[in-house]
Amino acid sequence: MNLALTRRKEKSQPGDWVLRGTSILFLVLIVIIPLVVIFQDGLREGFDSFWYQINLPIARSSINLTLWTSALMTVINAVMGLITAYVLVRFEFPGKRLVNAIIDLPLAIPTLVTGIMLVILYGPQQALGGFLIEKLNFRIVFAPTGIVLSLLFITFPFVVRTIQPVLEELDRSQERAAATLGASPWTIFRKIVLPALILPTLGGSLLSFSRAVGEFGAVVIVAGNIPLRTQTAAVYVFSQVESENRLGASAVSIVLVLISFVVLFVANAIQKYWGAHR
Repeated sequence: MNLALTRRKEKSQPGDWVLRGTSILFLVLIVIIPLVVIFQDGLREGFDSFWYQINLPIARSSINLTLWTSALMTVINAVMGLITAYVLVRFEFPGKRLVNAIIDLPLAIPTLVTGIMLVILYGPQQALGGFLIEKLNFRIVFAPTGIVLSLLFITFPFVVRTIQPVLEELDRSQERAAATLGASPWTIFRKIVLPALILPTLGGSLLSFSRAVGEFGAVVIVAGNIPLRTQTAAVYVFSQVESENRLGASAVSIVLVLISFVVLFVANAIQKYWGAHR
């Protein structure tokens, strides 16, 4: 009885409604209204015009380039993020705290600075970049490779920081039992540790993919703005704004928003499933 009365009092607290209303209003102003506006603008001339804008050769090429470079980056990040998280949790070595702190550094560095760093390192006029071009015929700057590299730098923390807390909380009794029975470290990792990390790895990888789809700052520096070659969707949107083709910019923006929404929805579903079955 007392518990029921307490719950009723808690539900009737006016402060709760103020907090809820404030948070919802902020969400509407900052997120929902801009999304509604971009959808309204991109579809203002009908679906046929929207479809025409996103199927222009330049627009379609930029979207395809964005998707496959982001997908390749995601696969590499999934593997390397898993390895890095495992090393940070399961091994002790000199400088471990410094390495752990450096993982988050890409989140603090402006993406334009990231692009400049990569150009200084791999530019065709630089020693390393010139060597790769002359000796191996391998170009990084102003090529899709540069896009993948910049995306790897920017999104790497998402995967590591998603896997790391799961590894730290993982019960190691099964691993010790398997080791006692003579299982090799690789067998223990493959049959005991890895199955518990598949969902967190997938969730973190999807978050990195969603982040990469809309990246502009580093990409526009490293890849340039070469239509049909190195122009990603975000850079294409910027170029259409400069060309005063607002409809084209809004149409491709809608595509990016939808892709990010679907990916984030799947990532959240994975995290909820993981949380419910832990």
